[in-house]
Amino acid sequence: MPVPPMLRPASPARAAAVLILFGEGPDGPDVLLTERAATLNKHAGQPAFPGGRIDPEDDGPVAAALREAWEEAGVEPAGVDVLCSLPELYLPRSEHRVTPVAGWWREPSDVAPGHPGEVAAVARVPIDELVDPANRMMVRHPSGIKLGPAFHVRDMLVWGFTATLLTQVLEAGGWNRPWDTGRIEDLPPEILNLASRG
Repeated sequence: MPVPPMLRPASPARAAAVLILFGEGPDGPDVLLTERAATLNKHAGQPAFPGGRIDPEDDGPVAAALREAWEEAGVEPAGVDVLCSLPELYLPRSEHRVTPVAGWWREPSDVAPGHPGEVAAVARVPIDELVDPANRMMVRHPSGIKLGPAFHVRDMLVWGFTATLLTQVLEAGGWNRPWDTGRIEDLPPEILNLASRG
């Protein structure tokens, strides 16, 4: 997967990992997303892949991604087949080098927010909904700056790093369908207010 210049890692950044977990859900193939709590200082209220910093006791990005998915959403690590690790990506706003880990949910477990102070919701989002052109758009800051692709799914606006990564993964997987990249919407004020925290 190619890494755009603006997402190429900066060496002093902190290491983190996220789990891109695919499964066969009740509505067909899906991917797991969490919604971060609105009370957090960074990325508050944003949909995201389960994940976080790589702790010293973690055996690398894969172990960290599986641990975070267990802590945040109740995903049993034993039921996940790790497919691969993708290239590291840089999040300048939070100064993290993020390794996305792709997995297949061989034995799905019941999921629910694990840390109410960190995770507000957990959703299995069908691939069909993500690639539906009606659910896709570009978002921009009210100042006019384009922020990138976004998805309106399951009462969530998925944007930012997660939407950018999801767009690349859907393209790499051959799932993408043509959609109107000229459809541009401003970020809603409530989302903008949460994002302004950091």
